[in-house]
Amino acid sequence: MTIYILAFAAMILIVAGMALGAMVQNKPLKGSCGGLNKIGMKKDCDICGGDDQECEKEQERQRQAALAKEAAGSDLAYDASKPSRKDS
Repeated sequence: MTIYILAFAAMILIVAGMALGAMVQNKPLKGSCGGLNKIGMKKDCDICGGDDQECEKEQERQRQAALAKEAAGSDLAYDASKPSRKDS
């Protein structure tokens, strides 16, 4: 039973180390080196249909939507650290 506990603790430490490394590097996670293109199924992509430029446009659209959503959500709370419009 001791071996199982030690193995479990070792796995937890390894996973925690990998997570800490990913957070410290502050880089976005990337997919594998292959993907659909590597196995010849790039044209089967539902979003871009195999067109890399269309895929980049979709990613940019999603980033813009996320930024707009974030900006819209920031108006929902009162920020006491900023002067109010009445004070200006």
